[in-house]
Amino acid sequence: MRQTLESKTNLLFGLFVGSLIAANLIGLKIANFGIFEASVGILLFPILFLITDIVEEVHGRKKVHELIVIGMITLLVVLAVTTIAVLLPFADRSLVKDEYTTIFGTTIRIFIASITAFILSQFHDAWAFNFWREKTQGKHLWLRNNLSTIVSTLIDTTIFMFIAFYGLTDKFTVLYVFSLIIPYWLVKVLFALFDTPFCYLGVRWLQNSSEKKNQRVINYY
Repeated sequence: MRQTLESKTNLLFGLFVGSLIAANLIGLKIANFGIFEASVGILLFPILFLITDIVEEVHGRKKVHELIVIGMITLLVVLAVTTIAVLLPFADRSLVKDEYTTIFGTTIRIFIASITAFILSQFHDAWAFNFWREKTQGKHLWLRNNLSTIVSTLIDTTIFMFIAFYGLTDKFTVLYVFSLIIPYWLVKVLFALFDTPFCYLGVRWLQNSSEKKNQRVINYY
């Protein structure tokens, strides 16, 4: 049975929220990727911007704003629950007291940084994508996909890095944080360039449903 436009959109919404939470939960680990070192959370962030671009291309700006608000509320709920979990006293039979507090205590600051960066960067991405869509009269999906994402990831990375790490130790000065921002952002730009074919595939997949009469007519080449 062919999936409907609504069911496919709901699937993208679920993938978006799941990727957003996972990126924050696993983001404390800094991995060696061979040519660079970065948080493993960077693997999931291209998915977030890719999904918002696909949803906006098919449904419009209002729908992607709905997705962003859902993501924001989800992060706030997770932040509240994590904070309560850290503050609650340990039972005597708890086996990982120090480790739990260290990991999830740090995660609270990461979540605050992530929520702030997420809101500002995603709303900019939605605005920029729509701006370039109007400028190109609905053509050149690859152009608005990349231009909106490249600037938005710079906003996301800069805000996140400063809130999450600035002043964490004496080492994390303004210059040092910027030295972290640049390579992270360049890697995200590279991911953005590589995800362009997936943006086209995602738009086609979302359009190819049993509700063609309700879809926007898109000429994105």
